[in-house]
Amino acid sequence: MSKLKLSIGVSDSDRTRPLAFGEVKVEGVETEIKLMGVQALFNEQLNNHTFDACEFPLGTYLRTLETAERPYLAVPIFPSRHFRISCVFVNRHMGIKKPSDLAGKRIGMMVFDMAAAVWLRGIFHDYYDLPRTTPIYVSGGLEAPRSGEEHPQFYPEQFTIEHRTDASLSELLERGEIDAIYTARAPSSWASDNVVRLFDDPKPAELNYYAKSGIFPPMHLLAIKRPLVEENPFIARAVYNAFAEAQKIARDKLFESAALGTMLPWQLESLLEAEEKLGKDYWPVGFSKNRAMLEVIIRYMLEEGLITTQFTPEQLFDGADILDT
Repeated sequence: MSKLKLSIGVSDSDRTRPLAFGEVKVEGVETEIKLMGVQALFNEQLNNHTFDACEFPLGTYLRTLETAERPYLAVPIFPSRHFRISCVFVNRHMGIKKPSDLAGKRIGMMVFDMAAAVWLRGIFHDYYDLPRTTPIYVSGGLEAPRSGEEHPQFYPEQFTIEHRTDASLSELLERGEIDAIYTARAPSSWASDNVVRLFDDPKPAELNYYAKSGIFPPMHLLAIKRPLVEENPFIARAVYNAFAEAQKIARDKLFESAALGTMLPWQLESLLEAEEKLGKDYWPVGFSKNRAMLEVIIRYMLEEGLITTQFTPEQLFDGADILDT
């Protein structure tokens, strides 16, 4: 009897390469794994639903749970995490020195429900006296003008939204036509004299946030097409186990010093420092270790009006049969 075939789309990272390169197998499944850039991957999956399983934007996944189809079922693997306080860029001439200075200002964003933006709006609301509805949000392409959405969006009425199609957000920031950008990647205009990061040294602020919240914010999770899991219930745990093992391999490789796997001169020292300050399990997999974090992102999505259902964290994985992880 031939194995079930499963196509998987993921971003290229040390957490996914052990699967892509065959070091880790998904038990009971023949996999075809494709590595892609994050935005291209999301656009492909959200528009065409190409892959059976896919690294998936966290905020968008929560929104799919309110659709009649509920096409995806997540497993508690979080391939991408990032302290996004380092990813706020401002025009240096606008007098913006702290997050609360962004009230009434124009903030560029590529995708309104991207986890980076949801986390930043929530963190600045909770910890930095910037109510999330006080800025004006400007939607557009980061490095090129964009005439429409890259994948379907919903804009809650409580927010003031503008759409710019005539110039990139990077250009608008450099020219002072917007005041800031919430982004997942640095704009090219950061190389100019007009654009700086809001937090010139973001690491202390991000460590302070972690000390208060205990959260290393995830951007993505792993989602499988729901009908596949319903027809083959073993898939959810098999995929979970494989990705958890791949992440363990990624960490272990950071100890390799014969030939550095990254271009970081102090690769091991960076890992040891992270584990000293954040704890050895700072990138947790499984449900129980992520439950409190999931409560926060659900609350943020509710407060923003991006969802209307008070989901429990358990409901994000309802049917996956891996809540014991």
